[in-house]
Amino acid sequence: VTTFKMPEGFGNVLDKQVIGPTTENLTISDFPVQSFKPKVQIAFQRLPGQCPREVEVERTRRLYLTFDIAELLAREGIDSNELISRHCDPQNTPTIETDPVFPNYLPLEIFDDYDYDCQTPEEWILLGLEPGSHERKPVPGKALLPTDDVLGHEDPKSRSLIYKWIDVGVLDYNKNTELYLVHKTDKNGLVRDEEGRPILNGGITPEG
Repeated sequence: VTTFKMPEGFGNVLDKQVIGPTTENLTISDFPVQSFKPKVQIAFQRLPGQCPREVEVERTRRLYLTFDIAELLAREGIDSNELISRHCDPQNTPTIETDPVFPNYLPLEIFDDYDYDCQTPEEWILLGLEPGSHERKPVPGKALLPTDDVLGHEDPKSRSLIYKWIDVGVLDYNKNTELYLVHKTDKNGLVRDEEGRPILNGGITPEG
C-alpha cells in the first residue's frame, strides 16, 4: 500500500476541468451585490399572475445598465467638460459687444433637487454593508472628475483640465457639506488603496 500523492499544481488541474457553462458569478468585485439592485416600489408578497418582485428588480437593474449619463447629456447638447466652472481668462473675456454668449457661472449645486430621490444619501452609503458584516464596502457610482489627478487636486478650476464621467466607489457622505467622498476604480473596476488592499469603512484606518 502506498500513500496517495497529490500532483503538483492541483488547483490548475481543477481549473482546466471545465464541463460547460456555469451560472456562478466569477466576476471579482469590491462592491456588494445589493448595491447594484435598484429600489422598486412593489410589495414583497405578490398575487398569482403578477410579476414577482425579484423579476421586476432584475428588469429594472438591466434597464438602468443601458443608461449612460455622458451619452444622455450629449444627446441634449450638453458638454460634460463645461459643467465645471473655470478661472476667468482675462485675455478672452466676452462682452456684450463682442460675444453675447457668456461662459457658465451658475454652480451645479443650485440645481440639486431631492424631491424624487428614492433613497437618502445615508441609505445609499448603507448599501455597502453586507448582511452579517461590520465592514462597509464602497458603493458603485459615477462622478465628474478631472482626468489629471495631480493638477485636479492642486487647481480643480484650471482651464487645462478635462473633466469626464468616471466610475468610482462611493466611500462616505458628509452631511454638513452635502458632499460625497469617492475613489476612482482601477482598470479592473476595483477600489483599492496604494498597497492594493480593498478600501473599507470609508477609508478609515483602525487608528482612526
